[in-house]
Amino acid sequence: MGFGAMARRAVLAALASGVMSVAAFAQGVSGAASAPTEVGVMQVQTQAVPYIVTLPGRAVAYEQTDIRPRVAGTIASIDYEAGHRVKTGDPLFHIDDDTYRAELTAAQAERASAEANVKAAQAQVDRYTKLEQTSVSISDLESAQVTLAQAKASLLTAQADLQTAQLNLDRTVIRSPIDGVPDVAQVSVGSLVTANQTDALTTVTRLDPIYVDVSESSARIMRVRQRISQGTLQRGEELKVSLLLETGEEYDGTGTLISPGATVSSTTGTVDFRFKFDNPERLIMPGQFLRAKITLGTTQAILVPQRATTREGDGSLSAYIEADGKAKKVTLSTAGTYQNAWIVTGGVASGDEVILDGLKNLRDGAEIKTVPVTINAEGVVKDAAPADTTAKAE
Repeated sequence: MGFGAMARRAVLAALASGVMSVAAFAQGVSGAASAPTEVGVMQVQTQAVPYIVTLPGRAVAYEQTDIRPRVAGTIASIDYEAGHRVKTGDPLFHIDDDTYRAELTAAQAERASAEANVKAAQAQVDRYTKLEQTSVSISDLESAQVTLAQAKASLLTAQADLQTAQLNLDRTVIRSPIDGVPDVAQVSVGSLVTANQTDALTTVTRLDPIYVDVSESSARIMRVRQRISQGTLQRGEELKVSLLLETGEEYDGTGTLISPGATVSSTTGTVDFRFKFDNPERLIMPGQFLRAKITLGTTQAILVPQRATTREGDGSLSAYIEADGKAKKVTLSTAGTYQNAWIVTGGVASGDEVILDGLKNLRDGAEIKTVPVTINAEGVVKDAAPADTTAKAE
């Protein structure tokens, strides 16, 4: 055999070996690709789930009043510190009272004079009554009685003037009509004010308790009523309401329904509700935007963790469940959320195993190998604790 033939055989042998290696590699890759995908699953069960709706709300002062003078004069002093709590009756402003004290003294003198006139007229009538049968005519007695009546009327007028003068003097001290927190004064010492003026001297606001007004769609109210009548929603014994602050933190306190809505807004189609919350630390301020979480009752549903679901392009919600060793994609019907899960009313059944982990690149119909997992309140998935199979010694 020549050298050329031997060389050709060597080349052909090397090519054949390479082809076999490529085939073996391809077969290995194909086998790896066809291996089942390992996924974490959690079995879901039908259970009683709180039915909670979250509504936007706005804080409203429990009491708020503008402070205006009821008598005219100049501001003599400002007797409060803005932002510090005051009680009902605490003085806020003093108006210069020299003129009103003088008017009170004059009114007291007028009353004293009127009282003296009444005593004199009464004595005259008493004297004429005794002498009526002897030296005093009926006409004189009647004139004396008229004088007494006029004196009594004058006394009543003097007493009314005295009361008015006393009220005006008392009103020179402007007091807080409610417990609350006064705002910054809009006047300074020496400012001239008039009775019942348009501009307020300050505003006092009561912050504890505080109201929260929320609005709900009339359409959703009707749907909730339908669910109650159909028995799919069990109404709770009481309405539980909690608040979420602007920071996302849950407020430590439960609200009380004060005013249920009775009319539907013709512009927004919503119904207004008012709740009252204790606010001892003044964390909630009037005008603040909040979110109210209202627990209406309980409904029989399945909780599916939100991390196991995907929002499709058409807005529908989907998830994967295990079905005969394969991943099956299902579309879910929901009725809100609870904690970190969707409240599912359709698409999965009690006992189904929902895929929580290993969802990346998972496709409908893919072969899977399931591993039991659990999920905590923070949405972290962990392997389920293995069942204790150790036999106990006799």
